[in-house]
Amino acid sequence: MAIIISFINLKGGVGKTTTAVAVAEMLSGVFDRKVLVIDLDPQTNATLMLIGEEKWENLNENHHTIAQLFLDAIYPNYSKFNLKKTLQHQVSNVRDLINLDLLPSSLDLINIQDRLGTISTGRFYAANPINILRRGIKSIIDQYDYILIDCPPNLGIVTLNGLRISHGYIIPTIPDILSTYGIPQITKTLGDFSETIAETIHPLGIVISQYHPGMSLHDRVIKDLRRYSKDARVFETQIPHKQQIAEAVEFDHPNKFTTLRQKWGYGGQFEKYLNLTKEIRIAASQVLKSK
Repeated sequence: MAIIISFINLKGGVGKTTTAVAVAEMLSGVFDRKVLVIDLDPQTNATLMLIGEEKWENLNENHHTIAQLFLDAIYPNYSKFNLKKTLQHQVSNVRDLINLDLLPSSLDLINIQDRLGTISTGRFYAANPINILRRGIKSIIDQYDYILIDCPPNLGIVTLNGLRISHGYIIPTIPDILSTYGIPQITKTLGDFSETIAETIHPLGIVISQYHPGMSLHDRVIKDLRRYSKDARVFETQIPHKQQIAEAVEFDHPNKFTTLRQKWGYGGQFEKYLNLTKEIRIAASQVLKSK
């Protein structure tokens, strides 16, 4: 049974995608798990990190992205989504990483999002717009140990599709006022969403990203988060602000890095993401035991 986790924050630029990709690579490369990344964010950053711009452009031109799945829901008589051709195997620019797959995103999702609420529910009212993703990928879900979903920075229908199939969600954030401001809204809204669909979506935790050690603002915000966050705990591992982490998102060629340690950095960054992944695995396993 796949453990499905969404990564979400209402603010962009908080390390959401970088965290999701790093955890996916750790799960695959270190823990030898079969992992699928689903990129629902129209910014396509996770897609570009894992397959590069040239390959993405080719897929996008041929309608082999997750956007086509949602477009087919709007125009069911002109279906073009092909799961087999859209699913990308053995992605990442780390040479020895072979158990990581991707469903790529597209900029086209920007225009599709607002039209999803108008689709016909069809016969027996079965074509619910928040179940599009679940229907589209149900045949492959059990092939994976983990499915990580990079959600857009909003709570629209595309995001709800990802959350609909998730056991839990993670909120990456920079420890400052603007980045953490929307966290209570996320947890409250998703709590209400869980009740509405009668499926529990657990808040697995908050990830501190781009942390500056010794910065008083960061330390104060982290302290407040740990003290006052009622619905989502703060993971112990804090991801520092490092240049090599920023450089790791660039995809120049498929075999750019030999190992994950080389990609994420020798200055402790690899260990940080590894430790965070260990924490997430524990949190996720506890959620499944509670079901």
